[in-house]
Amino acid sequence: MSTSDRNTLPTAFWLGVDKLGVSRSQLVRLAGLPLSIGHTQSKVSTAHFFALWSALERLKSVDVGIELMTMLDRSVLPPSFLVAYHARTFRDALQRVVRFKSLCAPEELKLETDEPYIKVITHWIFAGDPPPSLTDATFSSIVALGRHGTETPLKNIKLELRRDKSEAVMAYFQCPIKWNAEQDVLYLHTRELDLPFIKFNEELTSMLDNALNEQLNQHQVNSSYTEKVRWLLRKTLTAGRPELKAIARELAISERSLQRQLNNEGGSFQAILSDTRHELALDYLRNTSYELSEIAYMLGYEDQASFFRAFQNWQHISPAKWRDAVLKPG
Repeated sequence: MSTSDRNTLPTAFWLGVDKLGVSRSQLVRLAGLPLSIGHTQSKVSTAHFFALWSALERLKSVDVGIELMTMLDRSVLPPSFLVAYHARTFRDALQRVVRFKSLCAPEELKLETDEPYIKVITHWIFAGDPPPSLTDATFSSIVALGRHGTETPLKNIKLELRRDKSEAVMAYFQCPIKWNAEQDVLYLHTRELDLPFIKFNEELTSMLDNALNEQLNQHQVNSSYTEKVRWLLRKTLTAGRPELKAIARELAISERSLQRQLNNEGGSFQAILSDTRHELALDYLRNTSYELSEIAYMLGYEDQASFFRAFQNWQHISPAKWRDAVLKPG
């Protein structure tokens, strides 16, 4: 699993944005991000990635995830996803998507058995719930993979989505959908998962597997202590103010050794804690379902006033005013 919250924006995302007729600079500005992010090889945090998708929804519609994936050319997909198109079966393809997902996004795809289905559940390591359009894009890419590979319509799938009812989503998936659900879940029938892929290419799959496995191993080896601490903080903030001692224990390292490693990487525990809270605060504030008191709790503050003071130091504006400025129409 990747523990880095800095990933290169997929080329496919920007090409999709271009095909939608959306100006990159307009999108980036609406997301409240630096214009430099509009370059193809820019690295962004999960919070920034969510902000881009939220801005895309405002410029197009909440169904933009389906629209983008429908018009996207498979040839521009990253190797970590492209390898799945040449797998032996739909199940084999799905397992590859799950294994290599961290190479292109800090997202986990969890598979759970619920006979006669396999449940696919998305989990973003460094953030909360993603914009609905991003979940639509993730699930539609998996279903498109299965439909293309097996050359069948996959009529036995079903969905649970947190979002409101959508005609576009219904038209694309053509399956039973539970709206306003507690979590986003894609159900794939085991019978259809065992269907063979018509264009299975063993030689190409093996070659891509070797390259991607090597890349994945290097990706994990290169994870810095800064990113490991950041990842653990995001998992534990709601339990209250995190302490260096607890994080060191999770990493099986002494407090002194952890401090030294962080210093060598040019940071400190307190700086990482502040930066992590800052990024999460911006992410949570973009979600209007969260009250300010809830956000203070989720960030591990003892009271709302402490959160307000910290946010004022970060943005030089109150959380409520920042939310209003970012989410106002136009």
